[in-house]
Amino acid sequence: MSQDATTKAADKSQHDAERRQFLTDMTTAFGVAGAACAAYPFVTSMNPSADVKAQATTEVDLSDLPAGKSKTILWRGKPVFIKHRTAEEIAEAREIDNDPEKLAALADPQKDTDRVVNENYLIVMAVCTHLGCVPMEGGNYDGWLCPCHGSQFDTSGRRRAGPAPANLEVPPYKFIADERILIG
Repeated sequence: MSQDATTKAADKSQHDAERRQFLTDMTTAFGVAGAACAAYPFVTSMNPSADVKAQATTEVDLSDLPAGKSKTILWRGKPVFIKHRTAEEIAEAREIDNDPEKLAALADPQKDTDRVVNENYLIVMAVCTHLGCVPMEGGNYDGWLCPCHGSQFDTSGRRRAGPAPANLEVPPYKFIADERILIG
């Protein structure tokens, strides 16, 4: 074999190797792109639907709620108590905050100041922490009474009597105006 033929054979072999590598790279790139295109619908199907996103937050107007009254709204399919507290109810709740012995005697000690954003309004989940019943207004502490098992909550939603292990839960909320809140 001549020198020229050997060089041509080596060039052809080099060219074939480069071509094979190029085809392998292109096949891999198209395979990855195809897998991404196939996976996209599955991944996006795991996002929450529009009706679930709509329930993520609830805006509530408090202008129609006079002092001393409360209303119940739904957030994420669960009831929420919104209480416009009177000055007496605020003072009663703060009395416990100022007495370390009374605060320590609570089953779930929490200060009223830690449970409210605006002292005039108490916003708590309307679900008893014992077995998930919905309490009603009343009881010995001017707050709520769970009629199923007798748990009682005060004007700050703190558990004062009965089998409930914890206070009524405070949902995440913020005031977006003086008399408008956004829950969630």
